[in-house]
Amino acid sequence: MQIQWRERIVSDPAVMFGKPVIKGTRIPVDLILEKLAAGETTEQLLSAYTSISAADIAACLQFASESVKNEIIKKVA
Repeated sequence: MQIQWRERIVSDPAVMFGKPVIKGTRIPVDLILEKLAAGETTEQLLSAYTSISAADIAACLQFASESVKNEIIKKVA
């Protein structure tokens, strides 16, 4: 079963300046992604942020994937 990130990730100009956050929280998607990239595990994140679920973390990853899917990477000389 695939997580539907649109049900879990929201952007509201009144919350965190419109940054994408996990629905019902002020936890930005980029924070979760940064922590995962730094090596934190899902279990560590769930322990640190008790208001989110493993499905929320998966939704952050899916959001990131879709966000860059059609990006064009320009080679910098």
